[in-house]
Amino acid sequence: MERRTIGAGGLAVGAVGLGCMPMSWAYSGSRQRGDESLRAVHRALDLGSTLLDTADMYGPFTNELLLGRVLRERRAEACVSTKVGLLVGEQHIVANGRPGYVKRACDASLRRLQTDVIDLYQLHRADPEVPIEETWGAMAELVRAGKVRALGLCAVGARAGRRSGSRMHDTTLRQLKRVQQVFPVSAVQAELSVWSPQALEALLPWCEARGVGFLAAMPLGNGFLTGTLTPGEGFEPDDLRARHPRFTAEMMAANQPIVAGLRRVARRHGEEVTAAQVALAWVLAQGRHVVPVPGTKQHRWATQNADAVDVRLTPEDLTALARLPSAQGSWD
Repeated sequence: MERRTIGAGGLAVGAVGLGCMPMSWAYSGSRQRGDESLRAVHRALDLGSTLLDTADMYGPFTNELLLGRVLRERRAEACVSTKVGLLVGEQHIVANGRPGYVKRACDASLRRLQTDVIDLYQLHRADPEVPIEETWGAMAELVRAGKVRALGLCAVGARAGRRSGSRMHDTTLRQLKRVQQVFPVSAVQAELSVWSPQALEALLPWCEARGVGFLAAMPLGNGFLTGTLTPGEGFEPDDLRARHPRFTAEMMAANQPIVAGLRRVARRHGEEVTAAQVALAWVLAQGRHVVPVPGTKQHRWATQNADAVDVRLTPEDLTALARLPSAQGSWD
């Protein structure tokens, strides 16, 4: 697979990564099967999707434990990205950016992942009670201690980041400016897809201008852009999409023209090319510093996602995709 480089730290990874969250958290718990998830991770590595993206909160903790079973055998083939800064309770999620906690959390992640170093350690969310410089400073100490190779920051979500008169990523850009003065940022992770392109406005150019890698989260729109979801079919209660404004039956039906447009472009590239692969190819086309990280828990989708690197969009394709209608429905 084509390789791309993340940030000044020079982490070389496959152009398409593997988001591991669905294997343990947030999506259809009844369909989460450890053996199938392990097959998906092994298949991704076989195909060159070397960036494995997880977090201590996924599960919580069980996602890192699952990856540890693979890394025990294939650590040298993988680029391991995990996150710190969020704690999961019974009915809530809270941020914790205290330096002592960050160091303890890193040690715990290393044990679960069965490795002695994390390639990319990302701050999941800043703690409003702790200056972000203090949290980032603790993470930088982990680099100097040899426990972490590079640092990344996850963008603030749409609702938390928006204020009257501000752009979606203004809060994240302010955070990046502050932490850059403490220790270099190697990567920023934020949502980017055909139906959520807002990162193109300011966040992606910021990264490109500074040699910072961009990890495109949810490049398949939480599964919508694959064209495999049926409006009105519903979701399991523990599935995050069950409470998401864009995944009501009405909004899913209203946004079908986006999937139809992806399928039209896919047909130009052959019968085997899918809407999902075109959606990933669009993300890949946004810059050499961009690495999409589609999430899956199934072997076959990991294969299809990795094969998206072979779909080369033409200028005509990109024009057609740029003309797709904007997504309807709040993303908050």
